[in-house]
Amino acid sequence: AELKYTKDHEWVRIEGDVATIGITDFAQGELGDIVFVDVDTEGETLDKEEVFGSVEAVKTVSDLFLPLSGEVTEFNEALADAPEVVNSDPYGEGWMIKLAISNHDEVSELMSAEEYKELVG
Repeated sequence: AELKYTKDHEWVRIEGDVATIGITDFAQGELGDIVFVDVDTEGETLDKEEVFGSVEAVKTVSDLFLPLSGEVTEFNEALADAPEVVNSDPYGEGWMIKLAISNHDEVSELMSAEEYKELVG
């Protein structure tokens, strides 16, 4: 499935009712070396744009905003031991959460690759 994007520099891969979510290559580059990914919302149902966790880099901590409403069904446990994978493979092994989508109407509000490229210039 093609990726969708948010203004908060997250990517979304939608397969049926499940969205896999991570941060973009641009975001990991801006953050620098990532040392910790903190997601404590697994099992919770949240609204679009609510904070579902945070990512900590050497110099800064950045909140992670949910791109779609739904239930956080899974956290990528591999990131607990190897947060640097978000830097090396943000669109692959560095995914962060899986979400059970509750409102498919919100999907149309996400950005296409072209729109996101314009945003980050």
